[in-house]
Amino acid sequence: MVSVLRDPTYRRLLTAQVVALLGTGILTVGLGLLAYDLQPDSAATVVATALTIKMVVYVAGSPVMAALTIRLRPRLVLVAADLVRLAAAATLPLIDATWQAYALMGALQLASATFTPTFQALIPEVLPDEDDYTQALSLSRLAYDLEALVSPAVAGLLLLVVDVPLLFVATAVGFAASAVLVVTALPRTGRRAVATDQSFWRRTTSGLRLVGRDPALRGLLVVDAAIACATSFALVASTVVVHEQLGGGSVGLAVALGSFGLGSMGVALASPAIARRHDVRSIVLGGATAVPVALGAVALAVTAGTWLWVLTAWVLLGAATSAAITLSGRVVAAAVEPSARSAVFAARFSTSHAWFLLGYPLTGTLLALADPARTALTLAGLALVAAVAARRSWRVAVPTGA
Repeated sequence: MVSVLRDPTYRRLLTAQVVALLGTGILTVGLGLLAYDLQPDSAATVVATALTIKMVVYVAGSPVMAALTIRLRPRLVLVAADLVRLAAAATLPLIDATWQAYALMGALQLASATFTPTFQALIPEVLPDEDDYTQALSLSRLAYDLEALVSPAVAGLLLLVVDVPLLFVATAVGFAASAVLVVTALPRTGRRAVATDQSFWRRTTSGLRLVGRDPALRGLLVVDAAIACATSFALVASTVVVHEQLGGGSVGLAVALGSFGLGSMGVALASPAIARRHDVRSIVLGGATAVPVALGAVALAVTAGTWLWVLTAWVLLGAATSAAITLSGRVVAAAVEPSARSAVFAARFSTSHAWFLLGYPLTGTLLALADPARTALTLAGLALVAAVAARRSWRVAVPTGA
């Protein structure tokens, strides 16, 4: 994957993505501390509400912003999104009421829901070569996994030398750096998004309609449900498994989540080599099929109640999830014209988070009614239904060049 980094435009864009992701991760840590300062007796409720706002904004806001920005150059959209995130992060230390925190988080997440699909749609144009784009998707998956692992550690180190308000300043600096990198990576002039005479409503729903018409994209839509089952269990149930069944603490929880991330990163690193030997459909659907198997392994490991089995199962769960999601961008790039990519990536950003909006509370409810092993088996059953439905919808391989 080193070769793709020789492209200066992509290298700057990837760095912008990594810096922005790191800033977002640090902000999440800071939000918890800010919530405690604002309402010490209900800090968990404040954080949960802010995260719910994030998911709702992701689901509802991404298609709307794609429709609003369709005539704008990607460079302008990306920089404007970074500047909005910068302003929101820099303002958070100045607030003194929870409603203000909710409003700023909503604005920040709306900017993220604009930035990410625009960035995703831009990369296949920057890297038209199939192998280069595959490497870029692999690196993007690594960036997301590393953000989840590294951001809390970086935030912790910063808190050793700065106060909480300066944590938000560090986040703002990250968004500023991302904007500068985008400006230096992309030319001032360039191809505008294709103009359209469609109504605002049709522009907003165009990505969803394209997803519904294409068998491969419909397959991805259902694959995302399986991914949500796996990720929801890993993020929601790990605390219960580690603390209540294994007798571990915060370090044990970090190790468990790190094992999930390790499995994901391992498959992401191997994806370019795998994609040279197998078509994308086989890889993505294979990952979706592996998710219920991995959740079954999780149920067995939790029942066994040993660290070795649990950590191994978490690695398998992360690997299956990564196999299902890493190369999905190639499916979109092959399925639609370049002018429609932004709308489709925005639609997928929305629908994938809709599955998480269902998956997180469902997992929490199942854990309240049953033990983690039964919860994992229930989610495995749902993921199996999703995997079968994806195969039935997506019956043909992605064409060469995807």
